Amino acid sequence: MSNDVKHRILPLSELRPTTRRLILARGLRSFGQGALVVDFALYLDALGWNGVAIGVLLSAAGLLGGFLSLLTGVLSDRVRRRPFLLFYEAVSLVAGTATLLSANAVVITIAAILVGYGRGANGAAGPFSPAEQSWLAEEVDPRRRGQVYSINAAVGFLGMGLGALIGMLPSFLHTIVGSILAYRLLFLLVVVPSAINLVLFYGTHENYRGPSTKVGLGAAERAQEGRAQKQENRLLRRLMFVNAFNGLAIGLTGPLISYWFALKFQVGPSYIAPVIAASFLLTAKLSILTGRITRRAGIVRPVVVERLVGLILYAILPLIPVYWLASLIYLLRTVFSRGPAGAQQALTMGLVREHRRGLAASLNVVSFLIPRSVGPGFSGYLLDLGLFGLPFYLAAALQSVYLVGYARFFRKYEPPPESEGPISEDK
Repeated sequence: MSNDVKHRILPLSELRPTTRRLILARGLRSFGQGALVVDFALYLDALGWNGVAIGVLLSAAGLLGGFLSLLTGVLSDRVRRRPFLLFYEAVSLVAGTATLLSANAVVITIAAILVGYGRGANGAAGPFSPAEQSWLAEEVDPRRRGQVYSINAAVGFLGMGLGALIGMLPSFLHTIVGSILAYRLLFLLVVVPSAINLVLFYGTHENYRGPSTKVGLGAAERAQEGRAQKQENRLLRRLMFVNAFNGLAIGLTGPLISYWFALKFQVGPSYIAPVIAASFLLTAKLSILTGRITRRAGIVRPVVVERLVGLILYAILPLIPVYWLASLIYLLRTVFSRGPAGAQQALTMGLVREHRRGLAASLNVVSFLIPRSVGPGFSGYLLDLGLFGLPFYLAAALQSVYLVGYARFFRKYEPPPESEGPISEDK
């Protein structure tokens, strides 16, 4: 096999056992998340919730998720990553069981806020994903992070796609078991994976034991540490700034896309689910391709180019008058906007050293989640008023700011080719 092929292809057999388990857990979670991206808002609508109530719930879930993410990142740097994932799977198991057995509004609200139903996290461990991302980074050579994180994202997208297909079931089961129970059965896709992942992580080894304690540092070493931390902090501030625009843009449309299709075109899960499923499945393919491209072109350029295509499609979507064409535009827009997700996570992990990766991951998540949480409540109100285009136009403008900032701030920064140290700027 040629060296070129070796650089492009990364067999899963070459990954460490812990890496494979983390990727497998993500894939298992993504089935339920994919189904609930399609059906959670529709389920609430069937229960009598209006657009504002649905949006407020999704917003509240995002806000609490942002707070927990920050806490997780900081604490996981000080202790270990594995306990946080075990706790998340346990909470997800309990919440999934409760929503499977009950349609009570209080039960649904608490479970949705804790686990993040309907957010479409691509298989990530909800607000505990900073621990997950940090643990994965410890297992992967920096030179291959772009590729491995893209594979990780692709597995999540694949599971989301298959889960979205399962999201068609309520359309067929409602005549047999009733519409409410047909939706509730989907929470089995939360319960079963959570139980499996608990067993999976219980038997998984973790090497990280917290930051090393350095005693008696000299003046030169302290100065070097201060410079490194100052540089990392500057990069993290830039990341948080651009993420805020991205999060607000996605929050205006993403969580309520099924509800938007249902209101604008009067279609149900049997029409919506195949489109969302196809978008995730194709995104998985692009994610793998993006990972390979990063080996040659770095991370920033592929991210900007792919997301620029997605931005253009974003602005076109609300102008389309017929469902089949609108669904095609949405499919392509999703593929190009989400395809670089793994590469973006890899860049974030390379901005700091090992003992600050939890912090970096949590700031990355929080700076995205909190602005994203503002979006659903506002866009739900706009949809109830019949303003179907305005959320997309606002989102496209915000995405433009994000792309310009991302390209400007990070075009000179890439993961280091050999060391685990912080990224340095090309002079």
